[in-house]
Amino acid sequence: MSDKVKTRRMIAGAAFCAALFLFSGAMLAREYLDQKQSAEAFEEVAELIKEDVELPALELENAPATEEVTAFEKYADVYAKNSDLVGWVSIPGTRIDYPVMQTKDSPDFYLKHAFDKSYSSYGVPYLAENCDVGISDNLVLYGHHMNNGTMFSDLCKYASEDFYREHKTICFDTLDSFGEYEVIAAFKTVAYSGEGFKYYHFVNAESAEAFDEYIAECKALALYDTGVTAEYGDKLITLSTCEYSRTNGRMVVVAKLLDA
Repeated sequence: MSDKVKTRRMIAGAAFCAALFLFSGAMLAREYLDQKQSAEAFEEVAELIKEDVELPALELENAPATEEVTAFEKYADVYAKNSDLVGWVSIPGTRIDYPVMQTKDSPDFYLKHAFDKSYSSYGVPYLAENCDVGISDNLVLYGHHMNNGTMFSDLCKYASEDFYREHKTICFDTLDSFGEYEVIAAFKTVAYSGEGFKYYHFVNAESAEAFDEYIAECKALALYDTGVTAEYGDKLITLSTCEYSRTNGRMVVVAKLLDA
């Protein structure tokens, strides 16, 4: 092989390495920018939440200056920004603290769109299109499992019983009411497979038997015994995210609404 050929190959190799380096750097920069923009966007949305309402000045001494808001008042400004909002989900002690959207005519819209409807790889947690807030027996919520620990990533920590014991409660507020749910079961399964549990198909219980069947399957797959169950008439919430130990894996946490 001549020196000219060797030189050309070395130059070509160096150029390829440089291009690869630049491409990798650009992708990392884009990912960092997406992450930053997503975090800032959710912070702006969270700032719209009202924790209390200021009252007009009263003549009575020692009268309270504020009062607790209703669920709609609390999230009214968020809803005004985007009427696809159906609620807000949070798990105390975790990074899960997000608006929940629903678009029945375009079910997976918020899988790849931000709260302002611009493109986003982070998306926004959203409610399954076949669920109706305040009516359905089971509300199925989806959220991404992001590598940086945001969105529904913390759901996978429920694989640990110790984590569950410190995080037994899920909060899901709608525009009509505040909701506190107690975790019944946490399990792993596979989506889009005959072998997996199609938990996402259970939305409305046609009978007490159908409800009991769903709970029994959740309990059978559960990674540990929570000692908590549910009976026909209870309202449920099911949170789902990707779980990467197998193809199309899912981490699922099911909880029941506690009485107000």
